[in-house]
Amino acid sequence: MARTIEFDRNDVLEKAMNTFWQNGYSMTSIPNLVESTKLNPGSIYSAFKSKEGLFLETLEFYGQRSVAQLKHYLDESDSPLAAIESFLNSIVDKCKSTDKRGCLIVNTMLEMSSHNKEVQSKANTQLQAVEDELVKALQQAQEMGEISENRNPEDLAKFLMVSIWGLRVLAKTNPDAKSADIVLQQILFSLNN
Repeated sequence: MARTIEFDRNDVLEKAMNTFWQNGYSMTSIPNLVESTKLNPGSIYSAFKSKEGLFLETLEFYGQRSVAQLKHYLDESDSPLAAIESFLNSIVDKCKSTDKRGCLIVNTMLEMSSHNKEVQSKANTQLQAVEDELVKALQQAQEMGEISENRNPEDLAKFLMVSIWGLRVLAKTNPDAKSADIVLQQILFSLNN
């Protein structure tokens, strides 16, 4: 009888996510994952089927965190627009930090989306979940009179997503704080006008 694999799945996903995030998918090996997760290779393959299976699960894990972070800002504020601004500020703060990993999903899209349709689909699903939350928040902002009735929440959400992707890529280029702040101010100006 085969032994049951016992581990905290979220803990393993956290550790694997950080390894993939640091190294990229291509430069992460099974020995890297064994070292970071403390699982043996057989356990990784038994639980996740493959390196790609583990990676796909870490993308979902990361994406769910991004949505949860946005929802946290929305839940904590009476103003959807202020919540979106806080979310954007958190991204800019990461641009200014010493953490230059950028965004795992954006990094993945740049590294792999042209040659791995399953990874592309998973990444797109996670990005769409964030965009959907932004649409809801912008619709609420419109209902509250925070943005003009003439603005299209779906179009604004797409604009914000592209801006967020840009900020995430900017974070990897080691920008100075002033550059990140200028980009944020332009995004906020576009959102409010």
